[in-house]
Amino acid sequence: MRLGIDIGGTFTDFVCFDEATGNFHTFKRLSSPQTPEKAVLDGLKQIHVPFQIVHGSTVSTNALLERKGAITALITTQGFRDVLEIGRQNRPDIYDLVSKRPSPLVPSHLRFEMTERVNHHGEPIVPLDMTQIEDLIKQLHVHDVTSVAICLLFSFLYPHHENVIAERLRQAGFFVSASNEILPEYREYERMSTTVINAYISPVMDSYLKHLESESGAIDFRVIQSNGGSIHTQQARREAIRCILSGPAGGVVGAKYVAEIAGFKRLITFDMGGTSSDVSLCDGEIRISSETEIGGHPMRIPVIDIHTIGSGGGSIAYIDAGGALRVGPESAGANPGPVCYAQGGTQPTVTDSNLILGRLPADRFLGGQMTLDMSAAENALTKLAQQANLSPHDGLSLAQTVALGVIQVVNGHMERALRVISIQQGHNPRDFTLVSFGGAGGLHAADLARTLAIPCVLIPPSAGVLSALGMLTADVIKDYVQTVMLPGETPFTELETYFMPLKEQGRADVIAEGVDPSVVTLQLLLDMRLHGQSYELSVPFSQTYNDDFHAIHAENYGYNRPNKPTEIVNLRLRVVGELPRPTLKAKPIPIDLSQPIPFDHRQIVLATGLANVPFYDGQTLSHGQEIQGACIIIQTDTTIFIGEGDKLKVDKFGNFVIDVG
Repeated sequence: MRLGIDIGGTFTDFVCFDEATGNFHTFKRLSSPQTPEKAVLDGLKQIHVPFQIVHGSTVSTNALLERKGAITALITTQGFRDVLEIGRQNRPDIYDLVSKRPSPLVPSHLRFEMTERVNHHGEPIVPLDMTQIEDLIKQLHVHDVTSVAICLLFSFLYPHHENVIAERLRQAGFFVSASNEILPEYREYERMSTTVINAYISPVMDSYLKHLESESGAIDFRVIQSNGGSIHTQQARREAIRCILSGPAGGVVGAKYVAEIAGFKRLITFDMGGTSSDVSLCDGEIRISSETEIGGHPMRIPVIDIHTIGSGGGSIAYIDAGGALRVGPESAGANPGPVCYAQGGTQPTVTDSNLILGRLPADRFLGGQMTLDMSAAENALTKLAQQANLSPHDGLSLAQTVALGVIQVVNGHMERALRVISIQQGHNPRDFTLVSFGGAGGLHAADLARTLAIPCVLIPPSAGVLSALGMLTADVIKDYVQTVMLPGETPFTELETYFMPLKEQGRADVIAEGVDPSVVTLQLLLDMRLHGQSYELSVPFSQTYNDDFHAIHAENYGYNRPNKPTEIVNLRLRVVGELPRPTLKAKPIPIDLSQPIPFDHRQIVLATGLANVPFYDGQTLSHGQEIQGACIIIQTDTTIFIGEGDKLKVDKFGNFVIDVG
């Protein structure tokens, strides 16, 4: 049995794939934010055969955002202790006169300097003062430091000094992150920030995974990375920064997997969970970025290009000081959760609004495992309407009136997020298919597609747990980078020699994870720029790399300078080891393709007013059947709202394909 497990802010999702039978089984557990492993271990009690785990978790993300990481020290070259605080002096809010940057993860009194110096050619010009290390260890103990980040000047060219310090500190019992191991790349601030983040969150991830490994009984345990690949827990515990966006990454990988099998190549993925919504654009291939930022802290690691906003089913609705209706980013999460969960929540949420609008059936939530409290949600929304001085509209109750407004506001937030990754980056949404998943996505996807003129929505049968399914389809992926600073005229054969150490290390690392050498592939890239530019573009490594750079430059910036000299800044290597993937079974069209029969007709609120619409059990719908909206489709892990003028078709893999009216 192979298990994909994704911990979200509200639910922890499980996808079980039985390799012997080829069958899937899915279920959910309410997340336990204070002890996230509890929901995982409770769910594993249902599994009674040997199993492997591929896991995605928000543990490292939360440790960073909530500033609950390890007590961390920073060791750097003499004179550079304040690089972490100075940063780039960029102001995120350029017109905000009182804008504040987040305080550094390592305070001033825990930033230590070493007497040593390496020049920009990687040549030591001041030797490392070994006597300082023992004095440093004493100071670290005085301050109860448990984790240390080491980032010396030009250590990506000459790592010896860092390695000597790291070895001694590890002998002394400290968790150590050395920048030449995490990010051997130039740009001092980003390298230092990345190394510090890893040192700050890795002890938390290490403790969490160590507990899960010992208690779960899994015969193999892997963790999904932010780049969409998986790694063994041993590496994830040392380099937790690589897994900081693991849950959303699993969703994009899963969306691409099911959509490609269904025949869709150009995708916009939309993952709406209980706490947030994640969107990404996939124009044939998953887009990877080499840098990102979380909580104001930059990181130079390969991540799937995902845009996240604080809009989910648990997003709290409120009236601001000016009397306007607002939704999110604060979420009710799993505890206390939306009001209708009856677990102590008192503030109305998006989920409560969908319930009051009739789009979320109270008696069939999570396949009937959990009954929602309609009256509690109605009371909370009525109070919200009274705070806003609203009056009932078009025959609706006060609660229904404000609930319709809540849905319109949260849809507006998500529409803007979709515009950021499509229109603002030069892509026409009309050319793409919206792949919707996450527990709450199906209730909003068709309306969002309509506002952006996206013609088609694809909702997989496992939409509520697609991130967990994506983890089961992920390959082993490892990324490597090395700064070289070479002229753009460097011969191809010479560059090949620079790549050799990276290729040998990458292939060996992936094979060491149990991957068959015959299915290991290498992707070689060059980070290049015009001479004098500050930022680079990644170009596939080939005989024509210089011409390719100018073509990519023109595509990205609208112009090129083919006669201007270029620079090769970094070598990049991505090593992919293919793993067996679950097979989605196609189903033939039934001989008797009769019109689907709803299990009930109920009153819901549409944008145009009240309507009596059919409710269908998604499990009873067959390949080839079609349904005209408006209607509601009930799945065990999600609910789908089909609007007026929309038409739903079921394909041979059980996907719901919506032609948007």
